[in-house]
Amino acid sequence: MRLIILGPPGAGKGTQAERLAAHRGIPHVSTGDIFRSNIKNETPLGLQVKDILASGGYVTDEITNQIVADRLAEPDAAQGFLLDGYPRTLAQVDALDAYLAGQGLSLDAVIELTVDEDEIVQRILKRAETSGRADDTEDVIRERQDIYQRETAPLAQRYADRGLLRQVDGLGSVDEVETRIGAVLDTVGNEQSA
Repeated sequence: MRLIILGPPGAGKGTQAERLAAHRGIPHVSTGDIFRSNIKNETPLGLQVKDILASGGYVTDEITNQIVADRLAEPDAAQGFLLDGYPRTLAQVDALDAYLAGQGLSLDAVIELTVDEDEIVQRILKRAETSGRADDTEDVIRERQDIYQRETAPLAQRYADRGLLRQVDGLGSVDEVETRIGAVLDTVGNEQSA
């Protein structure tokens, strides 16, 4: 399957994406992980995006589109993938559409995890305590939420208009949310084979 997982930062996308990708046998393509790895290794890309991420902003579409296209061109993504953290803007949706069309491919579904904003802030602050992620301050978290609402939430409407969006309640245990996502994707698979 070719999938996207959406939701505001802290909604549990990364955790669910890892489980979903492993279960479906497809690569989990996380732009956040790619960026953090480059920052840690102090690559030219890492140095370029470090200040942007520390202030709560997003990396430019041009850089992000190229990173994703390069990743999706790798052999392990030929039979499917799960995009996590991409696309974030309508311009990135257009770039992804163009890339997939050029490969003769299309998306199967877009999963959107829905979670209350105050719950998200508490989740991320707790994660910051345990993982030592210095970029997770309350001000930065709330700025990311605002950016998400302004720039990324409209993607959900775009994908809903195409009949691809499947909203899933992101509150509850990791296993409960995983079960909900699996049930939704089983219906997608059944619709496509009918």
